[in-house]
Amino acid sequence: MCAATRRLQKELVAVRENDIQEFFKLDEPGDCLTCWTGNLLPDKPPFDKGSFKIQIIFEPDYPIKPPKVTFQTPIYHPNVDEKGQICLPLIDPSKWKPATKIVEVIKELKDLIANPEIEHPLRAELAEEYARDKAAFNKKAAEYTAKYASSS
Repeated sequence: MCAATRRLQKELVAVRENDIQEFFKLDEPGDCLTCWTGNLLPDKPPFDKGSFKIQIIFEPDYPIKPPKVTFQTPIYHPNVDEKGQICLPLIDPSKWKPATKIVEVIKELKDLIANPEIEHPLRAELAEEYARDKAAFNKKAAEYTAKYASSS
């Protein structure tokens, strides 16, 4: 068994046993340890009524290079583009540290969704709206969540 496989098995156990279960439900990866999916369950408005499918892809050179994390469910958020790509500093290749755990990545993603970083948007128009009129942003984000990510 190679080092990368051992690391992924340890990461999988950590995700299953960590306190993140209240806001992240991991799907069983089956035989493919390099592609995980799960549901992020934000606990703060305007996203708290949604269940957002995310995908985590581990490249062959993980943990030297960061995993690729994308939203599969559309989300109205300045740090997530229309393709589901995320602006998350922890997994930025220039800032990635191989010792970083996937549990940390998931926790930071949850925090980013609750607290957008409008200084580093992928969707500038949403960052501007968030800064200018947070109530209008929250209303649109809640509507978008109800349309695409309803957990009921």
